[in-house]
Amino acid sequence: MSRKISRSFINGRTGAGTAGQGLKVEWDSTEDGELHWMDVDESTLEYAPVWYGGRGVFGGGSSNVIDYITIATTGDATDFGDLSVSRQHLGSCSNGTRGVFGGGSTSSDVIDYITIGSLGNATDFGNLSVSREKLAACSDGTTGVFGGGEGASLYNVIDYITIASTGNALDFGNLSVSRAKLGSCSDSTRGLWGGGANGAIYDTIDYVTIATTGNASDFGNLSGSSRYYIAACSDGTKGIFAGGVAALDTIDYVTIATTGNASDFGNLSVGRHFLSSCSDGTKGVFGGGDSSDVIDYITIATLGNASDFGNLSVSRSKLAATSGD
Repeated sequence: MSRKISRSFINGRTGAGTAGQGLKVEWDSTEDGELHWMDVDESTLEYAPVWYGGRGVFGGGSSNVIDYITIATTGDATDFGDLSVSRQHLGSCSNGTRGVFGGGSTSSDVIDYITIGSLGNATDFGNLSVSREKLAACSDGTTGVFGGGEGASLYNVIDYITIASTGNALDFGNLSVSRAKLGSCSDSTRGLWGGGANGAIYDTIDYVTIATTGNASDFGNLSGSSRYYIAACSDGTKGIFAGGVAALDTIDYVTIATTGNASDFGNLSVGRHFLSSCSDGTKGVFGGGDSSDVIDYITIATLGNASDFGNLSVSRSKLAATSGD
């Protein structure tokens, strides 16, 4: 059986729960003088990349503001720093350490980044392959992918970066439908894009395998009505799509590993669009929207309505969020 290590946790170990079990290490002084995992066949271990973390950061939205929360603890957001360029309608993703913000208005190709564990201003990363706004991004913990958006035209473009290495984005493939104002989430394998509009409004969800470039495939459809200007996050199992026009308080979910239509999850505490979302692998938080400072949250493993979390440091909409440590 393959075992996946994520930071200090192991998934799939005999006797471990679904959230993983802490490992012990031992010092091998008789052989190579190195630390080893105790009671584990190390040939079965596999590194599992992390695309989220305990600190949620919210960037942009008619400003260059970046603020942050500790997702496990409810409370108001605190100033983190500033984006390198003030913009809105941008996309963001993370490798668990570095948070990246790409695109935005007006038809920007800017990508900048932060080290999530250290407060400070964003630094230039590179440029998208196509200048655009109203796009959405996600990550498998190694590769960040930016899909859709609009600028000189509506785009089905997906481009990608290696988050740990600065540089310009490269062509990945195409979404199944050209559209903007969509939401994106992922696990350590798949990236999903849901909803959006290009004149028509879509309930489309499509997906890619992030480690392999290529075009997106049909996943299923959002529940209820088609909608746009939505936010998305995941816990690595469920993908969550929330808010948007014209189902402002809707939250629905999919199982990322299994294609199919979304199901009802519950409702936001305040219905809104232009919001953003991130996760620590347990809670999903939704911040901003409609010039609001509202942050609300769900426990992703448990269906139900969102609860009040706190407030952003600055009321705003059309922002982007990601998380890390």
